[in-house]
Amino acid sequence: MVSKKQQDNNLTDFFEEEYHSLKNFVRSRIDHTAESDAEDIIQDVALRLFSRPINALPIHNIGGFVYNAIKNRIIDVMRTKKERIHNDETVELLWTDFASKFYEDLSEEYPAQLIHKLKVAITELKPVYRDIIIAVDFENYTYKEISEQTGIPPGTLMSRRHRAMSILTKKLESLKK
Repeated sequence: MVSKKQQDNNLTDFFEEEYHSLKNFVRSRIDHTAESDAEDIIQDVALRLFSRPINALPIHNIGGFVYNAIKNRIIDVMRTKKERIHNDETVELLWTDFASKFYEDLSEEYPAQLIHKLKVAITELKPVYRDIIIAVDFENYTYKEISEQTGIPPGTLMSRRHRAMSILTKKLESLKK
């Protein structure tokens, strides 16, 4: 078994040898990034890796582990750079618009009940289904943007959203009865 000190030495060697490759990898994944952004991402990942608890599982494939950690950090950075909607009125309109995908004849009072049921149903979805609904329908990401950020093919993303919408429709139909 590899000791914590040996693991840290291996990570240090990897970061020293691969720093420029890592920086190029980050730049290739993020368009129009400043040099400091690429370095910030690498340093953030390095800090998190070196701060791992002593009882954490050992890293057997350091290169693969680091590149995956960087890819995940890039996704996190890209998500936070998307403009967030903080206006309650706008958020309510988004929910009402989303609810209209399930019911064409929404009365004035019913959307509040439906929106509550939708929120509950969405939180009960598997994470891959919940994430695609939120990204496409509420954060206005395109399938292409999500695909570029995650590496998941657009067709797979569309299929996941379709399945999620089907699950939500069935769930809402069962709640109507």
